Amino acid sequence: MSLNCSNCSSPMQLPPGANSICCAICHATTLVADSRSAPPPLTLSYSTSGQDHHDHPPHHPSQVVPSPYNHAPPGPPPAVHGTKRAVICGVSYKNTKNELKGSINDVVCMKYLLVNRFNFPESSIIVLTEEETDPFRRPTKSNMRLALSWLVQGCQPGDSLVFHFSGHGSQKKDQNGDELDGYDETLCPTDFETQGMIVDDEINEIIVKPLSHGVKLHAIIDACHSGTVLDLPFLCRMDRSGKYVWEDHRPRSGEWKGTSGGEAISFSSCDDDQTSADTSALSKITSTGAMTYSFILAIELGHATTYGSLLNAMRSTIRDKTNELRGGVITSLISMFLTGRTFSGEVTQISLQEPQLTATEPFDVYSKPFSL
Repeated sequence: MSLNCSNCSSPMQLPPGANSICCAICHATTLVADSRSAPPPLTLSYSTSGQDHHDHPPHHPSQVVPSPYNHAPPGPPPAVHGTKRAVICGVSYKNTKNELKGSINDVVCMKYLLVNRFNFPESSIIVLTEEETDPFRRPTKSNMRLALSWLVQGCQPGDSLVFHFSGHGSQKKDQNGDELDGYDETLCPTDFETQGMIVDDEINEIIVKPLSHGVKLHAIIDACHSGTVLDLPFLCRMDRSGKYVWEDHRPRSGEWKGTSGGEAISFSSCDDDQTSADTSALSKITSTGAMTYSFILAIELGHATTYGSLLNAMRSTIRDKTNELRGGVITSLISMFLTGRTFSGEVTQISLQEPQLTATEPFDVYSKPFSL
């Protein structure tokens, strides 16, 4: 829903279920009619194509506009069914130099995984892709902000929340001194070249800090430079033998990047200084994000009993660039969408990338059970 600020008349978009909104320009609060229904379930079309890479697009000098959704608006949350909800976003940058071929495939498979393996109600999943006809279901910067705000709004103990993103990631110079390497990590919506990228500071503000006690958020981020894209305080630095230590990434300034008592855990496709692949080398049938494919494959093959076993299995799959150990076998989950489809492109090597695990608190990755 679009409306103008009651004070300065700046255009704003109301999050689903909100009855008030704070203007990012003048900070005035505008009250609107009560609207508390969840977004309708979405349907996806499916496409297959050749291979490409999640090479990061060029940095864009656009200033990131502060989000008006840093704090959930007052009143009850939008209606959701059950205690599980998810936002799944696939950006293909169609008809641009940054085009990706596997993002839509990633979304289709991830939605099926959540619904059929982890019992997420379809009515509690928002899907954003460029194939959606509803303009509010396209992965623009504004729509992504709205969807992320909806994801955590009114969360209660026992809730399980998931954010999956498949698309381009990039970096920009850190402006507030909270990054150890001097760069913020970013996600690129469809309109990033005109509206700017979504910076990790804002992602943390929207979906990490509001998490209350008993709420768990999992992020699965398939993009370049995504190691710390949620700005979570701790990173699990794991070597190829499976040994690990938790690195402290809390800002030297003392700024709090954790939750309000809940738990946030993120799987990302690579370290902050690495790029990730959009490739057919793993499935040998169609393009997918290498990280999304390896995440689903590990779960399908029963290698996701703990966070440590899942991370190790993902890394092993990606290191096996030609998929020789799997012999080209496609799991039941992925084959459901690929049956009868053919791919004529060449099988190419995926880029060197190592999936990363970050969290709000350190834990024993080999004893903590994994579940969504």
